[in-house]
Amino acid sequence: MTTILSSNLGYPRIGKNREWKRAIEAYWQGDITEKTLKEQTQKLRLQNLQKQKEQGIDLIPVGDFSLYDHVLDTAVSFNIIPKRFQDHNPAELSTYFAIARGEKDAVAAEMTKWFNTNYHYIVPELNDTKPKLLENRALYYYQEAKEELGIDGKPVIIGPVTFVKLAKGYEETELEAWVDRLLPLYEQILSELAEAGASWVQIDEPVLGTNLSEKELKLVEKVYQNFDNKISGIQLILQTYFETVQHYQRIIKLPVDGFGLDFVHGDHLSLIQKYGFPADKVLGAGIINGRNVWRANLENKFQLLADIEEAANPKTIIVQGSSSLVHVPVTKNTEEKLDTVVKDGLSFADEKLTEIKVLTTALKEGQESVSDAFTASVHAIERLDQSDYRNQTVEATAENIKREVPFEQRKKRQQAHLNLPLLPTTTIGSLPQTLEVKRTRTKWRKGELTDDQYNQFVQSETRKWIQIQEDLELDVLVHGEFERTDMVEYFGEKLKGFAVTEFGWVQSYGSRCVKPPLLAGNVEWEHPITVKEIAYAQSLTDKPVKGMLTGPVTILNWSFVHEELPRFTVQDQIGLALEKEVLALEDAGVSIIQVDEPALREGLPLDRLKWPAYFDAAVRAFRLATSTVKPETQIHTHMCYSEFGEIYEAIDGLDADVISIETSRSHGEMVETFEINDYKKDIGLGVYDIHSPRVPSIEELEANINRALETIDVEQFWINPDCGLKTRKEPETIAALKKMVEAAKLTREKYISINQK
Repeated sequence: MTTILSSNLGYPRIGKNREWKRAIEAYWQGDITEKTLKEQTQKLRLQNLQKQKEQGIDLIPVGDFSLYDHVLDTAVSFNIIPKRFQDHNPAELSTYFAIARGEKDAVAAEMTKWFNTNYHYIVPELNDTKPKLLENRALYYYQEAKEELGIDGKPVIIGPVTFVKLAKGYEETELEAWVDRLLPLYEQILSELAEAGASWVQIDEPVLGTNLSEKELKLVEKVYQNFDNKISGIQLILQTYFETVQHYQRIIKLPVDGFGLDFVHGDHLSLIQKYGFPADKVLGAGIINGRNVWRANLENKFQLLADIEEAANPKTIIVQGSSSLVHVPVTKNTEEKLDTVVKDGLSFADEKLTEIKVLTTALKEGQESVSDAFTASVHAIERLDQSDYRNQTVEATAENIKREVPFEQRKKRQQAHLNLPLLPTTTIGSLPQTLEVKRTRTKWRKGELTDDQYNQFVQSETRKWIQIQEDLELDVLVHGEFERTDMVEYFGEKLKGFAVTEFGWVQSYGSRCVKPPLLAGNVEWEHPITVKEIAYAQSLTDKPVKGMLTGPVTILNWSFVHEELPRFTVQDQIGLALEKEVLALEDAGVSIIQVDEPALREGLPLDRLKWPAYFDAAVRAFRLATSTVKPETQIHTHMCYSEFGEIYEAIDGLDADVISIETSRSHGEMVETFEINDYKKDIGLGVYDIHSPRVPSIEELEANINRALETIDVEQFWINPDCGLKTRKEPETIAALKKMVEAAKLTREKYISINQK
């Protein structure tokens, strides 16, 4: 008879009211001590565990908590400290945060997206490091849960192959050597957990959903054979998520005790039906979506579970989420202003735990034992499907997705119109949102300020920063986005088909949290969104002010899209809605319009065979938004952490006049990609890192500029920070931009002097 258990793969760190964020930022600002920070975060961590215990979850994850990032946690615990920080004490918290955020004389470690999610991890730097186990974090958290709450937790650790594949600082030929160096450390972690009495360990290897080579597959087999030979007294669950496991037949032969598979984003049922499942293994069935917030149809999920159990016939089946719940908000119970139809259709982390428990009970005792929950889930989905959000089908049928004039001709006409200097300087879009800005917006939202009072405040901030930018002698200005909360949420508030939450926060990177809007139905543009603020800013200066929009791919990828909606159709709808906004800006006299696509790379499926369809849809949606402007109107876009070589054709296909890429933490590596890609359009590689509070020197900025100009033609290059400045403080922002402009002037003068000779 099959044993049935419930499990969770990971829980949000941030707290219902973002207590985690506030504690960490208070520590950074010197308002609380390290001791207080640890006390406050431990309290939150234990509350999270207690909540899962009270929900009746059988296998509760421990070690999923972090003060910044779980990949950084793993690296530091293995003494993998970047060379520039190796004179620091690795055991000190200040070293940990210095790696993540940088400090005066040392840039922070590179940050990039966790597979195809909006979560950012700190990239481990393996070169010049000597791995050793400084701390068994998994053991610490396991013992804490046991001693404080009586929970026999399930330690969660990142698997060695995934960890090394996500790292940098080594050649491909060194992959196995680096894994071999880490294996004794993993063995020590697992042995100590076994000695402490841990029953289960979850080893996360999401890299198994990517297209591994034969050599890499053999390395995976070697690693887990090694664990089987050397580790006893503990059950290892090899956990995958985000995609179908590649090479399923080989993976299920690995000598582990169980496999966790994603049945939401991966077609694992078909593989089990075709190839079977080991009868002596545990099957973790990830059927509740860990990356989306919409309520599950419990009847459908129960049928899926029944089909899985029948096909696999495992000795134990574990009902669980498809991935960690770190990607969703904590609870919907605090949402008091949300449309009741939408709210009833939601399921955040706490509600997902309930869904897992209900399905576990149904599998054990029969569907009739939880029939009320099943009926409620179906009715909630039906009410949303019949609501005004789905009142009509908006067909994205426009065929005009090509600029009428080719880039070479557009550039000449744009230059004649804009009259920009060589190496023009600009920023990416947002400017610092001070505590006063945030408090004023909150007062307005609470009704304590009138619309007129709030608009006057936004205009005063815009005036101030237009003057600051002019004083700094930037060439292309921005209005600062003081009226906006988040680059996607803001558009979700304005476009039909979306809903927004008050407290639906999720972690993006470090202490930075965002509130993804809820995409519940068909998308339509009803009225101008950004024209008033940007036209006002343009009226204050003779210099061009960029119109700032978020692109259709990013709006889609950074929203919680209802699973019944066809994603590419909705993406086209967003593109057509944005086209109306682009043309409204153009009609208002805005000559430069930036349509940001920072999420283009992150939305890629893990399986490369699915990339062409994704790229085709992304390019189409972007062109729907931007192709009908005049040749003199300059279209910009911005991307984050893009591996340019992998997506070169798609970026070129967007046909944007200027692209900026967030690259300051890996500037040299990005420049190298241009040595093999002949990119013809204009480009700005971020010359300094905005995610760190440090102000770069002029010499550092000049070095970054000159490195880029070794490969990129000076007539193509723009000089800018690598991302928006919303999270930075005003003094450091002004100081950094002042040095950036000075470095640009020095470089410009050098090239002008050379040409005059």
